[in-house]
Amino acid sequence: MRVETEAAPAGAGGEATQATDTPALSRAIALLFAVASGLAVANVYFAQPLLDRMAEEFAISHGAVGMVMTVTQVGYGIGLLLVVPLGDLVDRRRLIVGQSIASAAVLMVVATASNSIVFLAGLAAMGLLAVVTQVLVAFAAGLARPGERGQVVGTVTSGIVIGILLARTASGTLADLAGWRSVYVVSAGLTLAIALLLARVLPAERRVPAATSYGGLIGSVFTLFVEMPVLRVRATLAMLIFAAIVTLLTPLVLPLSAPPFSLSHTEIGLFGLAGAAGALGASRAGALADRGLAQRMSFIGLGLMLVAWLPIGLMHWSLWGPIIGVVIIDFGLQAVHVTNQAMIYAERPEAQSRLTAGYMIFYSIGSALGSIASTLTYAAAGWTGVSLLGAAISASALVFWAATRKG
Repeated sequence: MRVETEAAPAGAGGEATQATDTPALSRAIALLFAVASGLAVANVYFAQPLLDRMAEEFAISHGAVGMVMTVTQVGYGIGLLLVVPLGDLVDRRRLIVGQSIASAAVLMVVATASNSIVFLAGLAAMGLLAVVTQVLVAFAAGLARPGERGQVVGTVTSGIVIGILLARTASGTLADLAGWRSVYVVSAGLTLAIALLLARVLPAERRVPAATSYGGLIGSVFTLFVEMPVLRVRATLAMLIFAAIVTLLTPLVLPLSAPPFSLSHTEIGLFGLAGAAGALGASRAGALADRGLAQRMSFIGLGLMLVAWLPIGLMHWSLWGPIIGVVIIDFGLQAVHVTNQAMIYAERPEAQSRLTAGYMIFYSIGSALGSIASTLTYAAAGWTGVSLLGAAISASALVFWAATRKG
């Protein structure tokens, strides 16, 4: 059964608005959004625990292997700008299903790549299509009632964060069993299956399209940054917090797979389970933002992300250090990320897809910079250097929040 929504006619600003009688988004549909979003974003992060094998197969040095994640994030950033805003212009159900089917095809290209050029091009295309995750977030936010929007966004975003974290566990296990290419073959099958399910059960829309061209739609993403100080502040925070988390996750496989630890990819992937516990613990951050506690949640989340680098930096003394650190840093990340989205959606609910695009472009920039900076830092200064870099980024985020919280 589909839930139908109908938008009111475009207002004076030429943008479609949501009808006030939109039914509340059911918990079952919200959970489906979370699962679909988690699966889509996992495609971007499957490579993290496999970088050493990919580097070996395609003759990429350890210092440059971060570009595997970087090209994916570049593709993701392009998709955020050129694809996600379409959710304010076209039927989002068709957009989501179409992207999911195309993603399944691209995953097979990655799985069968015979050289580094095809492999990297496939990863870039995969990143571009993976922005279906953000179309789903905006769609869910649009279906939710205003007083429940933060909670719904929190539910869907929890699925995304858990998808990112469990991607490492799943890819590590599959790689040990059947090689790294099997990860993308299995994902292609699952992605196609979820596309067929979404086609059947996604809520249908009946909206008056925004009164603008595609070019005008893309341009309005940048206009929103001029008009909305909260978007500028929260997007900058997104860039910093995701640069910090990627600084941790991208080079993590390198010390864990080398002596004295010499962990298998399955064991390395289990670090994702620790992070998932932190993400689940922060799943109510959106609900707290709905209650007016957004700034408090921001301070707590950013503070935890900074504190987490102390145990993370103790890897050479005990693996319990990074395990505890992963839980803490993912808890903080989830709290800040969900709070960011709840705050920007509350201000301009008629432009959710474009707000998502603008906000997440900064996420992609942060992730790309974190990927390449962390691997270069690891090659030059080892895990201590990575830990200091991550702590510096997290401290910058906390200082920036403190300087702008009254703005």
